[in-house]
Amino acid sequence: MMSGDSFGALTDVEKIMLDNIKATGPISFSTFMQLSLGHPTYGYYMKPEHAVFGTQGDFITSPEISQMFGELVALWMIKQWMDTNAKVPFRVVELGPGRGTLMDDILRVLKQLPAARGKLKSIHLVESSATMRALQEDKLRKVSHEGNFETLWHDAIEEIEHEGDVFTMLVAHEFFDALPVNVIERTQQGWNEVLIAPSSDPSIKYTMPSSESDHPQLRHTSSRWTRVLSPTPTASSTLLGLASPRFFSLPVGTRIEVSRASMNQARGIGKLINTKGGGCALVIDYGADKAFSDSLRAFKQHNIVDIFCSPGECDVTTNVDFALLKESMADLVSTHGPISQREFLTCMGIEIRADALVRSASSLERKRAIEDGASRLIDPLGMGEQYKVLGAVAKGKAEEGQDIGEIWPFTVVQDRAQQSI
Repeated sequence: MMSGDSFGALTDVEKIMLDNIKATGPISFSTFMQLSLGHPTYGYYMKPEHAVFGTQGDFITSPEISQMFGELVALWMIKQWMDTNAKVPFRVVELGPGRGTLMDDILRVLKQLPAARGKLKSIHLVESSATMRALQEDKLRKVSHEGNFETLWHDAIEEIEHEGDVFTMLVAHEFFDALPVNVIERTQQGWNEVLIAPSSDPSIKYTMPSSESDHPQLRHTSSRWTRVLSPTPTASSTLLGLASPRFFSLPVGTRIEVSRASMNQARGIGKLINTKGGGCALVIDYGADKAFSDSLRAFKQHNIVDIFCSPGECDVTTNVDFALLKESMADLVSTHGPISQREFLTCMGIEIRADALVRSASSLERKRAIEDGASRLIDPLGMGEQYKVLGAVAKGKAEEGQDIGEIWPFTVVQDRAQQSI
């Protein structure tokens, strides 16, 4: 029987993991993430005592740092609506709204823009946690009461009705990084799956993944859990190995993280904005235009901890494969980027906005907070480069005089990159 060790007593999630392993064998990383984050009773996002966001939580997000982030996201979405289908009303959808800060900032901008007044039909928040919904409702209560629009919550993007007479604006900020991933490894047999097992259970005869034995830096410090490799390809690992043409030529020994959930969500975004009314979307997260081999990590109190540290008590995230998101929705929408958060916010005018806020600030402390917030968001050694922004717009006809192929600021940034090669 597994007992406590340097990580302390078993968490409730770990007890469930043990029960699952006893019943069916080692579990996938996808199951591990689902249990750790989304278990209805013991999941990290489901427990009211977890502050999650902000200085008291386990991490701080861009909207919590500065109002300018949400303001510029709102301006980008409004521009897409005005350029393509300004004759119809619009709605705003957010996947994983956190505490509601980003949506609150977006709605404040929409309220102030003359072109948008009276055009907002509804807002839709995709959130499965009752705890997080309560925080969002509290944050948005004032603006919801003042506005003439519906506020609706959904457990999944599939629940949102596809409306042909409404332009859909969608934002997913730090949403995809928390979706479950499977870890697969290329072997002579095909794609085998990297699974999780108790490190002290002698009945499990699976081998160590070659990626760990060949690269000691990939080994992790937990004395409680270990990675093992399925003896043969699983149905899941085989299908995920076929998820992208990029994976076909990868050599034996390659390990990659692949998220079926991310593929499904990306297609859901594509379907939602690919309607007669049109739409646009921004996906903002850390990652790159490639698959990752070992980006899974856990956060607790603003620090990265062992991935197996206190499951259910820590946030678990992974880098986002933006290329996979684009491939998943390519037949439905036109995608642009990803570009860095620094490039996006700078092109959208964050420095001009920061100067305006500084001029109207009532105290020196407030001026410094505004300047510090802007600097953090575009820091080339931090969030500015770590976070990427992917744009998507419905394939359709632009308003007269507009070129649907040119989407600011993505086209400009990519043109600059091409010229520098």
